[in-house]
Amino acid sequence: MSSDAKAGTLTSVWHGGGSPYAVDSKKFGMWLFVISDALTFSAMLVAYTYLRMATPNWPTPFHFSPSIVFSTVMTLVLLSSSLTMVMGVHAMNHDNRKGAVGWLVATMVCGTAFVVLHMTEWMHLINDEKVTPFGNPWNEPLFGATFFGITGLHMTHVTIGVIYLGIIAFGVGRGKFKPIDVEVSGLYWHFVDLVWMFVFPLIYLMSVKM
Repeated sequence: MSSDAKAGTLTSVWHGGGSPYAVDSKKFGMWLFVISDALTFSAMLVAYTYLRMATPNWPTPFHFSPSIVFSTVMTLVLLSSSLTMVMGVHAMNHDNRKGAVGWLVATMVCGTAFVVLHMTEWMHLINDEKVTPFGNPWNEPLFGATFFGITGLHMTHVTIGVIYLGIIAFGVGRGKFKPIDVEVSGLYWHFVDLVWMFVFPLIYLMSVKM
């Protein structure tokens, strides 16, 4: 390849504009968000794990039923939502807008079910176990602060994700969005699911009441 041809290739790849480094700007922006948000969750989970290991009498309020049962079902629901999200992206890439909308709606249903189950489990802890963000029967305020802080932040992400997917599904149904838009929403959703795969064992399974 001549030097002029090489220069032309480099110019076309590194020209910047709407797709710097030949990466779609929407996907690039979502990856930046995912990385920054992953750092936030990582810091919170590391802090929780440190407190858990450094506190001899760390509370263990999670009974097998309903807390572990609910959190296990919530995990299965989120794993199912990742599958429906993959199917939605696949359908959109094959120009099947109706199928894509259907799979996106199924993902939203799973996300909504997760939030409902999580709120039910929260109500059990607050009303029956007397565990709140500011106190608990073991007089260990940091437990409530970290537990509700981490799980609440994750649940907020799921709720935002359901709304986000609703907007994408509506746009796809109206013929306004492209496959890349569905793929980018899928990146967000898979990230939210992945975070729960760390929250579930570190917070719930390590604090089961024996």
